[in-house]
Order: sequence, then C-alpha cells, then structure tokens
Amino acid sequence: MFELKRLPQEAIPHAIERAEHYRLLNEPRVAESICQDILDVDVQHEKALIILLLAITDQFSDSGGSTAKDALEIIPRLEGEHDRNYYTGIIYERQAKSRIEQQLPDARYDAYDLMISAMEWFEKSQALESTDNQDAILRWNSCARTIKEYKLKARPDDDFQPYLE
Repeated sequence: MFELKRLPQEAIPHAIERAEHYRLLNEPRVAESICQDILDVDVQHEKALIILLLAITDQFSDSGGSTAKDALEIIPRLEGEHDRNYYTGIIYERQAKSRIEQQLPDARYDAYDLMISAMEWFEKSQALESTDNQDAILRWNSCARTIKEYKLKARPDDDFQPYLE
C-alpha cells in the first residue's frame, strides 16, 4: 500500500533521541516504529535494539500488543553476554507485572514463576557487572519487593486425591 521511506544514516542519532522521547511519553508503538526505521539502516545498532526491546515490553499489557516472544527474538542480537542476560531478565519481569495487572485465574502463580526467572537472569547479569554498575542488583531487589508486595507464591503442588469407592 505504502512504500516506507528510508532514514538517512546521519539522522540516526536524532532518531534515537525521538525513540527514547516517545517511550517516555508512553507511546511505545511510535518508539518501536522509529527503532525499526533505524535498524533498516543499521541492522546491529545496539541502542536501537535495546529501545526496541523495551518498547515491545511496554506493550505487554496491551491487548494485541507485542509479545514476550517478539522481545526474546531481539536478545541474540545484543552484543554482550551481560546485556543478553540483563534484558532477558527485564522481559520476564515485565511479563510478570503484566500478568499481575491482568488478574486472570492463576495469573499470580504465573507472575511468581516469571519473577523467579527474571531474578535468575539478573543474578547471571550481576556476575558480569562492574562495581560501579549494579543495575542487576537493583532489578533483582525490585522483583523481590514485587513478590512480597503482591504476596506472590509458587503454584501449589497438585495434591488432589480423587475419591474412590
């Protein structure tokens, strides 16, 4: 229907600023579109990949929004093991928060499982962080506080015993 216009290489720095701006304005679909334009020009632009991943996770609670699978597909494209671990943790954490908001049956158990997964990824990331960057600890603690605040628990073992005559 429409042929997309190609972004000039020299416009990428300003486009990155715009993508960050639209994320802050809670316009993740616009930020996602801008990142796609950047990645059409520079397929491995690290900052665009990270903003794209975050914009996708911003949409987890939206019906018809992007999915965790969409976000996880970006992970292998990130340069360092630290970032791959850290942003995988972010995906699981945001998925958990989305489940809490949905308030569906068993969502709290799902949220707990996702928070635990996020915390495991943050621990892997922390092992690779320098002492002046402890973002993984901050995220791990945030997950722990969310579990406590919402009283999230592991799914109980199915100990159902059918009645037999």
